[in-house]
Amino acid sequence: MAQVKSILLVGVGGQGTILVSKILTAGLLKAGYDVKMSEIHGMAQRGGSVSTTIRYGEKVYSPVIGLGEADVLISFEKMEAVRWSPYLKPEGIAVINDYEIAPLPVAIGKAEYPQNTIESMKACFDTRVLPGAELAEKAGNPRTMNVVLLGALIRAFGLTEVDWDQVLRENIPEKMLEVNLKALHLGMETAL
Repeated sequence: MAQVKSILLVGVGGQGTILVSKILTAGLLKAGYDVKMSEIHGMAQRGGSVSTTIRYGEKVYSPVIGLGEADVLISFEKMEAVRWSPYLKPEGIAVINDYEIAPLPVAIGKAEYPQNTIESMKACFDTRVLPGAELAEKAGNPRTMNVVLLGALIRAFGLTEVDWDQVLRENIPEKMLEVNLKALHLGMETAL
């Protein structure tokens, strides 16, 4: 078994960050890892920041990830990547969904959405960008963007020893299963 790895998933309320974290945790448990997960909803119901930490390995004592400790930062929204970047190791990898959700001050015209977020991340970290919205549309439902990112994460980090189709069957309602399976496979087929 590998040393303990730390994954930080971040997004905005309603993007399915927590669902993906639960699916990822279930799959890692099936692979035989000790896994600890922690979620912070914040003002998720109002479009606020959501973060989840997952730590897995042979023996994990805590789900807590401190500053500069995450091996991987998965960001479902561009600005959230920058907001949470202090938690990423200098040699860590950022996987960013090329997608913007305007926070309230931007939506009401009191602020501007920050420019060059992805470029800022690329200047500091190994950053990989994914067109999640485009791939989710291709899968057949824009709300599957989260599962597209899960698929990309699984492939990019070699977590392929798990039957992820089965994990989805156990965690996704039947009526949404087929479109989510398509999204998962599109994410897994995308080179990061």
